[in-house]
Amino acid sequence: MNVEPVNSASSPNSNDHPSQPTEIASTGVPSSELLKQPKSLKQPESLKQLEQSERSQRFEQPSQPTVLQPETLATSSNHAPDPLQDENQTLTLVQQILTEYQAELPALSASVRAVVTRIAVEVVRICSKSDRIYNSGEVQFWQMKLARLRMQKCLNYYRLGSRQGRVELMSHLSTMVYRHIAPHQSQLGFSARYNAIEDFLQGFNVEVLKAFRRENGLDANYCPKTRLELAEYMAFTEQYAKRHILLPGQRKQQLIVLRAQGYAQRQPPEAVLDLELAMDSAKGEEAEMHSRSAMMQQVREQMVAETVDPADSVIRDRVITELIEYLEEQGQPDCVEYLILKLKDLSAPEIDDLLGLSPRQRDYLQQRFKYHVEKFARSHRWQLVHQWLGADLDQNLGMTQQQWDLFLSRLTPDLQQLLQLKSKQLEDQEIAKILKCTPVQVRKRWVKLLNLAWEARNSSTV
Repeated sequence: MNVEPVNSASSPNSNDHPSQPTEIASTGVPSSELLKQPKSLKQPESLKQLEQSERSQRFEQPSQPTVLQPETLATSSNHAPDPLQDENQTLTLVQQILTEYQAELPALSASVRAVVTRIAVEVVRICSKSDRIYNSGEVQFWQMKLARLRMQKCLNYYRLGSRQGRVELMSHLSTMVYRHIAPHQSQLGFSARYNAIEDFLQGFNVEVLKAFRRENGLDANYCPKTRLELAEYMAFTEQYAKRHILLPGQRKQQLIVLRAQGYAQRQPPEAVLDLELAMDSAKGEEAEMHSRSAMMQQVREQMVAETVDPADSVIRDRVITELIEYLEEQGQPDCVEYLILKLKDLSAPEIDDLLGLSPRQRDYLQQRFKYHVEKFARSHRWQLVHQWLGADLDQNLGMTQQQWDLFLSRLTPDLQQLLQLKSKQLEDQEIAKILKCTPVQVRKRWVKLLNLAWEARNSSTV
């Protein structure tokens, strides 16, 4: 089968434009990492409409793929590529992108330049292999046009942040595969079908990460770490899912749809039945016995299993471990139990039942838990947490250059001096001597600065 990339380049003969996701300010500290899909995906209204129309269309053939986006181009070329010319065009394009998007990108670093370079290399490669672009005589125009489309898609996910961006992406992918995730003959309900989608997307994410490494010539153990790298990866995931595969009879189908159809064909009827039953509580003696069976237990465990993605699993595990140690040091064993149960994705009533809490006691526990988590994230281990979020000091605390400049201009002179000293990686004792205050006062001022940074980072007015 031949793979034809979608969203790869802009056609000179098309006036359409790909839709862009809604731009909103990113949220604060996420409660789960990016590349592991959420256990409760955002459910668009269209999904319930899909379920209603599913019964009437159950035996129909898969719908025809959508028309290729305007950036789609044939990658075959009759002219010989010029490596030296491509390299020069790539360097020029990188500088143009950095200049045009300086206000929206984080502070220039090796990571930022690497992301922009990967986009530029792919754009130049696509344009150099397109006869339509080559013959148009406007190669540089189409290079910049495609680069803008790629950058806007990446920056849209960057603005959403790791958590919201992941929810939006997985919601979009789940809509694409909803009709194809189960065999046509199965009577799978909405809830069970949605859990099948989550299971399918876990495997699909692994495939995407391998493809991302391979197509960008990255190491086998490369994983996105910074917020911009994660946004780049999410944009690639969306693009990869929409690629069209040429089928016999000159038909085309989106790659993720074919993967979902293959997943559905591999599911035995009894597995579909077990998945459906596992969604409901046991009713009667026979159902109770079935729920205790080994296969049913495995299905239930798979539903709540958190897939460890190599992208940021190491630092995530470190954050969780140190947070648990911190809570234990603070004499908060009930907060530790609450955290562990939350990581298992249990509902509030289930947690109440396991911990023997009344609604009032649970509210009090949640308030204490939130207080200690914020203290841990903004004071005790702020460096670790901000590294996890891609918002460390060398990354302007996660702000764009425009946000950062405005943030600095609003700081008081003493906080500006504190920020400069922290940037030099001085210990609190050394900073206290320079500022002529106590280490405790240094920590309090730093917490205040981090709170201001959090507000600036998530402000829609900046």
